[in-house]
Amino acid sequence: MPRNRKGLDIHGILLLDKPAGRSSNQALQDVKRLFSARKAGHTGNLDPFATGMLPVCFGEATKTAGFMLDADKTYRATALLGVATETGDTEGKVSANAPVPDLDNAAVEAALARFVGDIQQVPPMYSALKRDGQPLYKLAREGKEVDREPRQVTIHELALENWDSPRLTFSVRCSKGTYVRTLAEDIAKSLGTCAHLVSLRRLAVSPFTEQQMVSTDQLAELRDSESQLQTLLPIDAGLVGWPRADITEGQAARFCNGNPVIIDGQEEGLVRVYGPEDKVLGIGEVKGDGQTHPKRLFLA
Repeated sequence: MPRNRKGLDIHGILLLDKPAGRSSNQALQDVKRLFSARKAGHTGNLDPFATGMLPVCFGEATKTAGFMLDADKTYRATALLGVATETGDTEGKVSANAPVPDLDNAAVEAALARFVGDIQQVPPMYSALKRDGQPLYKLAREGKEVDREPRQVTIHELALENWDSPRLTFSVRCSKGTYVRTLAEDIAKSLGTCAHLVSLRRLAVSPFTEQQMVSTDQLAELRDSESQLQTLLPIDAGLVGWPRADITEGQAARFCNGNPVIIDGQEEGLVRVYGPEDKVLGIGEVKGDGQTHPKRLFLA
């Protein structure tokens, strides 16, 4: 495995089970040090208080990170009704209190059902979205609040896990850009009260599953780099739902030199491109002229 003064050239995807109390970037740096990796990045930010799946891409796999940001995500969340905070979670100061109505499971389930499908959601002030180049959370910390346009997000599934007043636990599978903190606040508002999240766990990032996650403690227990490398998924693991295009050795030479190739039977759009011996070569884009143009080349 090649090493330079900045670390090892490692390629693949780790599904990190991020612990509470670490930002996504801190968790990334923890893992990068454990692997002595030269290059790594994460996809899909998790709040410091949240736990669960944080895909970490090493080396050439970082070229797929931007495409994985569009993936659906699944969470389990617990909200404390009757108490709101500035941040919508345990990190912020209490901003409001309200009585919690006497609700049975049926009433709570009926409220959840109203949020399934395409909904409008106003992003929270405590978020990384930017206004005039400034992250909203920085403005919020200065006591400033600015208007935010509602955005459409999709709630594919929303299920009641447990209702033990005033604590509500639910699971949700949602589109990119969904703020579960805001969803919990909106659900509480529909029930006639307020709320904030006391726990949030990301269970899955499509196409990955909860069973594939690895914690930093588990990684630290592995005594050699080869054992650690066994925890990595292939470079293209996040693209398994994409169309696949297989090309010949001659086409592979052209494609890897940045030239388009003609691949029969491919519809317009992005494809995973493979050469001889099932080697993934990169991401191609099939255009209207029938040619597949290199969009990202994997050099590993």
